[in-house]
Amino acid sequence: MTLTSSEGEVGAGRFAAMARAPERQHANALYYGDNLDVLRRDIPTESVDLVYLDPPFNSNRKYSLLFKEKSGDASRAQMEAFDDTWTWDQDAEAVYLDLLNGSAPLKVKDALEAMRRLLGDNDVLAYIVMMTARLVELHRVMKPTASLYLHCDPTASHYLKIMLDAIFGPTNFINEVVWQRTAAKGDARRKFGSVHDILLTYGKTQEYTFQPAFLEKDLTYTGRFSLDDHDGRGPYRLAPLDSPNPRPNLTYEYKGYLPPANGWRVSREVMESLDAEGRLAFPAKSSGRISRKHYLNEQEGRKVSDVWTDIPPLQAASAEKLGYPTQKPLTLLERIITASSNPGDIVLDPFCGCGTTVDAAQKLGRRWIGIDVTTLAIDLIDARLRHTYGEAIRATYDILGIPRDMTGAEALFGRSPFEFERWCVMLLDGQPNEKQVGDKGIDGVIRFPLDAKGTSERVLVSVKGGATNPGHVRDLVGTVESQHAGMGIFICMRPPTAGMIDAANHSGTYRHPANGQIFPKVQILSVEQLLAGQRPKMPMALLPYFQARKRTDLHEPDALF
Repeated sequence: MTLTSSEGEVGAGRFAAMARAPERQHANALYYGDNLDVLRRDIPTESVDLVYLDPPFNSNRKYSLLFKEKSGDASRAQMEAFDDTWTWDQDAEAVYLDLLNGSAPLKVKDALEAMRRLLGDNDVLAYIVMMTARLVELHRVMKPTASLYLHCDPTASHYLKIMLDAIFGPTNFINEVVWQRTAAKGDARRKFGSVHDILLTYGKTQEYTFQPAFLEKDLTYTGRFSLDDHDGRGPYRLAPLDSPNPRPNLTYEYKGYLPPANGWRVSREVMESLDAEGRLAFPAKSSGRISRKHYLNEQEGRKVSDVWTDIPPLQAASAEKLGYPTQKPLTLLERIITASSNPGDIVLDPFCGCGTTVDAAQKLGRRWIGIDVTTLAIDLIDARLRHTYGEAIRATYDILGIPRDMTGAEALFGRSPFEFERWCVMLLDGQPNEKQVGDKGIDGVIRFPLDAKGTSERVLVSVKGGATNPGHVRDLVGTVESQHAGMGIFICMRPPTAGMIDAANHSGTYRHPANGQIFPKVQILSVEQLLAGQRPKMPMALLPYFQARKRTDLHEPDALF
């Protein structure tokens, strides 16, 4: 929630500080923009220790980001964050030709040509081409000890694995991890229900970083430790010392016990050391086999395999849920980051969405880079980090690609007028429109509380990046009145004309019912004023997002890594 000054002016807003701040370089960074452009322009070769990416699956779904209603429930109007359909068009063709005519490895070019012959010019090929261009760049930025986890579903995994083999080499394939992302489905009629995702894992080289992960010790596991010498060391189980493979150099006799057919698992020196520590169990007959004692309190548990059924998906009621439809559990990313990186390493997520990878990396003491193509996602991640770790964390990362000056604002408008509108609305702690069309001139809504019962008032926001005139302001005045909203804010790229200011001045005033404070009914702000930190005169705004739960298990040095 933003702060309100004594004059009733809304505080800095979520993007204002980064817009005014001087250029800084921190260990962590959020990039707004196309990840292919960002990778090529900003990420150095062999600089990243771990890559996780969860790209759109080409499933023809509209991915929507939920906002809160004034009651705190999910909004019926959802923000369309992105459309995950990739289309074969001139852009896809251009990327395809760029890969064939550029410096992509020969095997990648051969694989792409084979894919085109196999699939034809369709949306599936567009998806493969666009992903290949990004995977080539991700391979470039990875250190020799780095690994990559590509999260996909079975509809795309076989195509992507072919391209990964071409880029990384088949010998650098590590795992195909199966994650059970949901419980059994009852809607499948003529096939088995689809309940899993695939994580394709590749190393840059054979020297990739890896630490085994272990499952929690459940009763099934602990029940195997049923023996106890009652010497204070606790329960144990017996494990064979027979070598599974022929070991002719370890076929020694020990204390009258003959060696197993393949020899022992350990040398005589190790055997003597285990014996001295009381870790050997000798059978009554010399024809038996010596066993080794494994104590429960010394075991880490069963090693995690390539089938993960122990990480449940996020439920709608989960406190971790932020309303992002493709959000993954934090525990999933914690397992990946813990297994395949070390503290202080750099973790990169080029499709960072609502920031689960960023959050997990921050929690585990890794540095991080997140990239996303929507200002909405960057804003959500910024809000998530601040709420989870406290406002002081904002000094530890840069947000790049968001306009800092008029040149950047004009460039954003030229690149995507809709993203420009979203950016302006979010500067004011507002909820941008669901879609670019059918908004009746309104590009977003700000809410502020009226009482302690959760009742709120609306402030309608209209953004114009092109030419403006007094008629646009009068239209906003009329819409505020017809929709019975409290106030209206008109944002324009250029300073308003005298006629526009006059139209706003004749809009009247709004009186807050709780405290009687009076505000202008309609106000005008230029983008230059927004970048300078000026805000409309209005009560304190309510943040529109579901908020991440603040962590209580953080220590000060780790929280601000």
